[in-house]
Amino acid sequence: MSDSQVIVHGAEKAGHHEHPSYQRHHFETTAQQFDATNFAMWIFLLTEIMFFGGLFMAYLIFRNWYYPAFVEGSHQLSMFWGTMNTTVLIVSSFTMAMGVWCAEKKLKNGLVWSLILTFLLGLGFLGIKSIEWTEKVEKHHVPGFHYSIQAFTNPASDPEVYKEYHDNPLPPDMAAHTQVYFFLYFAMTGMHALHMVIGVGILAVMIFLARAGAYTNGHFTFVENFGLYWHFVDIIWIFLYPLLYLISRHT
Repeated sequence: MSDSQVIVHGAEKAGHHEHPSYQRHHFETTAQQFDATNFAMWIFLLTEIMFFGGLFMAYLIFRNWYYPAFVEGSHQLSMFWGTMNTTVLIVSSFTMAMGVWCAEKKLKNGLVWSLILTFLLGLGFLGIKSIEWTEKVEKHHVPGFHYSIQAFTNPASDPEVYKEYHDNPLPPDMAAHTQVYFFLYFAMTGMHALHMVIGVGILAVMIFLARAGAYTNGHFTFVENFGLYWHFVDIIWIFLYPLLYLISRHT
């Protein structure tokens, strides 16, 4: 091997050792890798905004068309469980933010416990949502699944189904439109719950890897990007909560 080849080989070997183990070969620097992955995450969140934006727009349009039916439908939701879910998600956003901070500061135990708390709060949210959905099945509020229009036209006909008092029952034609409300309710909360299930699954893997020492070696990009995802899912619920539970609740 000539002297020039030895020099080039040595330079390549030195350059190789200058790169952290987590840096991919097609990135020149770790900063470039971070910017690329962060940009990709924001593009993904933009597509999510467009998806949920369509659902929100559909809800607002149908609510304007069938306002009395949507008011009656919102009265069938539990304010207690809705508020509990909101509280759980707000706290989970804090624990996830603490996880990102711990990853940046290379605090392994703090990161692991923050991820565990976020994981448990995510499970708590899904558990509360399952209680709400079970109640909707019992009250026959699942569109296309033995849906009870009588509950909105004649409350006295089935007091076990119709558990809240209303002064003016809906006429049959308007009562049929409550199915639109509950269709959108299940579509919107169902898609949100699906994102929560995905997030909880990713958290389980992250906890396992974090206990093995990942994310506290200076490469916390994945934790930060997942934090963006988790906060986005929380923000979506912050919009769902007033739209489904609070608007026209006093009517």
